[in-house]
Amino acid sequence: IEVGERLLITPSWHLDERAGAQDAPGGRAVIVLDPGLAFGTGSHPTTRMCLQWLSEHLVAGTRVVDYGCGSGILAIAAARLGASPVVAIDIDPQAVASTASNARVNRVDIDVRGTRDAAPEPADVVLANILASPLKVLAPMLSALVRPGGRLVLAGLLDRQAEEVAAAYPQFDVRTYASIDGWTCLDARKP
Repeated sequence: IEVGERLLITPSWHLDERAGAQDAPGGRAVIVLDPGLAFGTGSHPTTRMCLQWLSEHLVAGTRVVDYGCGSGILAIAAARLGASPVVAIDIDPQAVASTASNARVNRVDIDVRGTRDAAPEPADVVLANILASPLKVLAPMLSALVRPGGRLVLAGLLDRQAEEVAAAYPQFDVRTYASIDGWTCLDARKP
């Protein structure tokens, strides 16, 4: 799956002679991903929109938190695009294990944590590709993870849920980044 100008996602069984290469022809960062039992292969619209956002906006050296990391695809993409440090967090132990495994395969350094572990320092970019209800419930915690001037990318919500999710983040300037097949991705900037 090609995403934007900077990313190429491939399962390990589709690798060719470039296996292990850090970049594909054209300078795309390659992400080798076998999701296992965790969500996140890059094919779902919400994941693709988050990957597209990273491809368009992420600057090397940016501190990133991927909350609800699933397979780790967003955290790995951020690391492959030069983000550092990158923290991936999930409530599901299988997702934590999948993210750690996929990070090793992709030779990227990601701090993988469960939700009961210590909270990371506030980040420049926080990604949360989960569902609308958790995005609303977790709004205070996710908001606290974003440093002043940072960005919060929210996905996993249907178009009809965008306004109610945005309303849970009153201290942010929330805008619709993209909408695909009835799903919306919000881009929120913290003052």
